Amino acid sequence: MAGDNEHGFSPLMEHFIAGQLACAAEMTYFFAPNINSYKRYVAGSFAPTALAWGRDNRTCALRVVGHGPSLRAESRIPGGDVNPYLAVAALIAAGLHGIDAELPMPAELIGNAYESASARVPSSLGEAARLLGESKVALHAFGQPVIDHYLNAARVELDAYNSAVTDWERVRGFERL
Repeated sequence: MAGDNEHGFSPLMEHFIAGQLACAAEMTYFFAPNINSYKRYVAGSFAPTALAWGRDNRTCALRVVGHGPSLRAESRIPGGDVNPYLAVAALIAAGLHGIDAELPMPAELIGNAYESASARVPSSLGEAARLLGESKVALHAFGQPVIDHYLNAARVELDAYNSAVTDWERVRGFERL
């Protein structure tokens, strides 16, 4: 994906990265499929919160490393709890969308992405599921039955979470009564 454009990128790499960033929020469900997945997206944690790219910048959602033939982009959004096949499929679908639509490459973020005004990674499973349900790119890549299945899985997870009373809620309730 190396080339002669700015930063040593090829046009193909620029469009692929642009697609990754353009579709990251709507594909986040595949990168963070559980309620607890979203607790890692905290400023200063080296898990990304900003949908930006940077060269060897671990605070960005996409980190570009290497040079020449080893130049590559690393998505830092997926956590250890993903289905790797779905996460890779979502990354490829987003990148192909960028290539097909010839999306322009956003400017590189220099500095601390946590402090930037960039768009953000969804902050909850509910938000990620809503964005997935609205995504034309995900629908085209995965089809309606797959999207419906994962939206249902998100609803089941959210219903179970919302009906649970945690230890913290019990203790806090007794403190305040």
